[in-house]
Amino acid sequence: MRDLLKFITCGSVDDGKSTLIGHILYDSKLLYADQERALALESKVGSRGGEIDYSLLLDGLTEEREQGITIDVAYRYFTTDARSFIVADTPGHEEYTRNMAVGASFADFAVILTDAKKGVLVQTRRHARICSVMGIRHFVFAVNKMDLVGYSEEVFRDIEKQIDELKEELSLEDVKVIPLSATEGDNVTKHSENMPWYKGETLLKWLETVDVSDNDAEDGFYLPVQRVCRPDHTFRGFQGQIESGSIRVGDEISALPKREKAHVKKILVGDREADEAFSGQAVTIQLDREIDVSRGSVLEKDSAIDTADSVTATLIWMDDAPLIKGGNYLAKIGTSMIPAQVVEIQYTVDVNTGVFRNSGALKKNEIGVCRIVFSDRISVDRFHNHRSMGELILIDRVSFMTSACGVVEQYDKNGNLSVGKIGAKTRSAALGQQSAAIIFDRAAGVDATVLEEVEKRLVLSGRNTYLLNVDDIGDTDTSREIVKHLNNAGVIVLLSDVEGTLRDKDKEIRKIVYAGEEKDTESIVEFVKKVTSYDYDLTKDASYI
Repeated sequence: MRDLLKFITCGSVDDGKSTLIGHILYDSKLLYADQERALALESKVGSRGGEIDYSLLLDGLTEEREQGITIDVAYRYFTTDARSFIVADTPGHEEYTRNMAVGASFADFAVILTDAKKGVLVQTRRHARICSVMGIRHFVFAVNKMDLVGYSEEVFRDIEKQIDELKEELSLEDVKVIPLSATEGDNVTKHSENMPWYKGETLLKWLETVDVSDNDAEDGFYLPVQRVCRPDHTFRGFQGQIESGSIRVGDEISALPKREKAHVKKILVGDREADEAFSGQAVTIQLDREIDVSRGSVLEKDSAIDTADSVTATLIWMDDAPLIKGGNYLAKIGTSMIPAQVVEIQYTVDVNTGVFRNSGALKKNEIGVCRIVFSDRISVDRFHNHRSMGELILIDRVSFMTSACGVVEQYDKNGNLSVGKIGAKTRSAALGQQSAAIIFDRAAGVDATVLEEVEKRLVLSGRNTYLLNVDDIGDTDTSREIVKHLNNAGVIVLLSDVEGTLRDKDKEIRKIVYAGEEKDTESIVEFVKKVTSYDYDLTKDASYI
């Protein structure tokens, strides 16, 4: 098979993406005779006065043809003498940004179209930023509709300067700018006589020769397990696609996240047994001994892929409802799906200027950096190290719609598990609260019936709390142990302390002394909610930690 290039076309509405790809297919003689006849027939009632409308080759939905815009991602496979291609023609309308992001997730190369009459627009900038976030390093900015500006070199140079500024802003590595007309075919597959001032390659020539091999440079071997194959009691194999590296019979592999080790006993590529398998192949691997492997596990060798229970990720938010701190979702990384919570929105990114902004929410089509905590440890890596283990999506737990896609920037290598398999921070994240032990000094005037009402209101508002009367237990050490375990379970402990048995400093428990300035139910409830929220610094009200 010839070298394969997977690329995406994107840009603003009506920049000519579908027309461009349609013209490449038409000029390259890659259509069947009946397709050409159908195209000519449909073009007679199209928007070009009977001339061939190349966009009809890709705009397959009725709504797309009626509105003259792309809505869904259209994938096309074609091949030339030099190379094979898979292209994702993506929508330009802001409403369908999620479809564009999906297309970008599969691509190695991006063709971003810019209307010569309009220059670089907001949506052009957004798409370039999304492509960069999704790991695309090679770009062609196609300045389209040059025929509508009289093939002006001056217009092209002005837009080229705008693109240079965008390149610097986004730190894009490999950028080519080509002036063309998708409708007339100028510089698409053949050099244009209308633009003798342009001496560079045509778009098709550049696509045939661009080197994107650096996109596949990942360390080691790894295979996310998609399925456990058990046809009978004599065979147990693990199926999936090799994302990087190669594996041979006899190699020792590690199974994440538990890191159990075994040797490869047999490799099947389809129904054929093989001594070795390589990146990109779908395989079945049988091991020489039974270990705990299921869907979501990762078989690896020398990859340095790690496990973590929290990550910092750049997200592209796709849901109509905004993302707010504390939102619970299902997170999918590789072939693993796990409950997760967004515990912090660190900042959002202005798509126009690239400036970081503090924000308490992430709106539809916005990009932001968030901290996400999982309910258990999961195999993960930074996106720039291992692409498949650094891509993630967030799924709504009710509708099962994709709410966000993104990439892992950092992960918590040491984890936050302090007791047992799931620790205090993970449990707190799942409960949507910051666990703490809050001591109410009854001598300061807080009545017992008030505390009972406080607990009731907190529970009804969704907080997981427990009211503990320290003096009823009688033993200070026992009280401290109970509080410690409740905190590790993520629970907010309200300590009613009449005799002052917990007034002495104790580093085993996080304590926050409530002095009793506010004695009514409402003020105490608000105080507890404030100091147990994720954005609150416990140290500023704590007598010690």
